[in-house]
Amino acid sequence: MNKPNFILSISALLLTLHVSCSSVKKDPTAIKPLYTSDPVQYDSDDPAIWVNPTDPSQSLVIGTDKDENGGLYVYDLQGKVIKDKVVKGLKRPNNVDIAYGLNLGGKKVDIAVTTERMTHKLRVFTLPDMKPIDNGGLAMFEGETKEMYRDLMGIAMYTDPQGQIYAVVGRKNGPSDGYLWQYLLEDDGTGKLKASLKRKFGKYSGKKEIESIAVDNELGYIYYSDEQFGVRKYYADPAKGNEELALFAKTGFKEDNEGISIYKTSDSTGYILVSDQAANHFQVFNREGKSGPHDHVLLTSIPVSTNNSDGSDIYSGPLNKDFQHGLFVAMSDDKTFQYYRWEDLAQKLLKVNK
Repeated sequence: MNKPNFILSISALLLTLHVSCSSVKKDPTAIKPLYTSDPVQYDSDDPAIWVNPTDPSQSLVIGTDKDENGGLYVYDLQGKVIKDKVVKGLKRPNNVDIAYGLNLGGKKVDIAVTTERMTHKLRVFTLPDMKPIDNGGLAMFEGETKEMYRDLMGIAMYTDPQGQIYAVVGRKNGPSDGYLWQYLLEDDGTGKLKASLKRKFGKYSGKKEIESIAVDNELGYIYYSDEQFGVRKYYADPAKGNEELALFAKTGFKEDNEGISIYKTSDSTGYILVSDQAANHFQVFNREGKSGPHDHVLLTSIPVSTNNSDGSDIYSGPLNKDFQHGLFVAMSDDKTFQYYRWEDLAQKLLKVNK
């Protein structure tokens, strides 16, 4: 995900043990959220964290309400909905992500980008005011005719070292190779936003679908969940080609491997959290790799209070007194989003390690 990276060293977190996720019953050891958001109207699905660059305590969480009459809900850091920022009338918005500093009309703007499944378009809104800048939407997967090949699902934003902003887009169904399409978002020369297709990439097992996508901007990688098969890894820069760099998280999941979030302890180290959706756990893998940069080993699994968590996001720096070392937000199937302190996850990991 594309966010400012605050370096926070937690060298004490040496994760070595794997916690069994054998039951979906309420786990008395599950980490509890500090806050649970106000509910959406229909079906919560995926959150994204926007960090206010001038006052982090005024940062926002944007969450999708996945319905044919759905929307984007905007919350403060206590999970309270900010009604005048909520966007309604979207046609089944699925996933959402954030990018910072898009050059448009001679100005730099931060954006929230969501996939609108029923119209086959990306919808783009400025932050923090949530005003549309997409002229009704940016068409995706044009030319595809097979069933559900244009039904948008996942979205992740990538900002390259030159500041160019890309959208990596997934769908409900697709081919065994080239499942994801990557678009450059830029000014069309008249101050309007356009999306230019730059590549088609990404293998697909055919077992279920591909929804969750995450980008590591600092290291330049894309991760995505090939559900019930594993997590796949590619270069984020289209110029580096379409070689699959890693396939991990293949075992130990009760059913679907889902939401992916990356906690950064430095520019190159940290943790990759993957939702073990049906077990109400998040499996944790090392970000930097063990024997090499693409050797992502399982470190542990953390039980949480979310139920059937599909989407999640994480921020790796201080925001306010509640979230001094980071914020983890995960969707729960009761129409809410749960806010966790990184310290609570870290304490759990330390207990596991003893």
